[in-house]
Amino acid sequence: MEMVLLTALGVGGATVFGSIIGFIFKKISHKFTDITLGFAAGIMLAAAVLGLILPSLEYGGKFGLLITIAGIFTGALCLNLIDKIVPHLHKMVGADPEDHAGNAKLSKVLLFVTAIAIHNLPEGIAAGVSFGSGNDSEALLIAGGIALQNIPEGMVIIAPMLAAGISPKRTFFCATVTGLVEVVGTFLGYFAVSIASAVLPFALAFAGGTMLYVISDEMIPETHSHGSQRGATYALLIGFCVMLVSDVLLA
Repeated sequence: MEMVLLTALGVGGATVFGSIIGFIFKKISHKFTDITLGFAAGIMLAAAVLGLILPSLEYGGKFGLLITIAGIFTGALCLNLIDKIVPHLHKMVGADPEDHAGNAKLSKVLLFVTAIAIHNLPEGIAAGVSFGSGNDSEALLIAGGIALQNIPEGMVIIAPMLAAGISPKRTFFCATVTGLVEVVGTFLGYFAVSIASAVLPFALAFAGGTMLYVISDEMIPETHSHGSQRGATYALLIGFCVMLVSDVLLA
């Protein structure tokens, strides 16, 4: 339990640490943002496949393939549903609000926080669920990968919030809240599989599906919308390979 607590704080704290860097380097170019987010997407992709989806197949037994596929789509559909019913700013950097009902009545702060929370919650759940497998080294690898990608993610959310007229204090508070969302998600995932270990294969695939959804729906489109798609693509490959090497070395 202590390891889960430390992991939760580490995953959430990485976002806060990244936001501090974002305050230091306020004027971050779109090119740098796209490359760092591409790297983060590569790490998330490897964590989803190597640490969540493949273990789901392994623990699923006879019906492992069906359970894994069902979990992936359920996770993606859940985020898709949240994406439709919760007002938010869809893209992380310099985006216009989507035409969700109620957007005009909500403050920019709430819209930013909601968008980032939608993005961060499944990452926390993934970190927590991974501990249910009993393989602490694999779980720590996933958590480490998520924390690593949270640093550049925390960096790039600061400038848009300041540009939107949000005060530095409130911006830092919002960044801290998004980190706390991951802490909550970590405990949700951990306790879910602890209470009913039979749901572990489905939970692993569910977490993997949510991460794949975020990568495809949020991160890749954002990194390809400012003319730096080539650099972002190679950054994604580098991030994926970093996690792949780590997985092999710690196996």
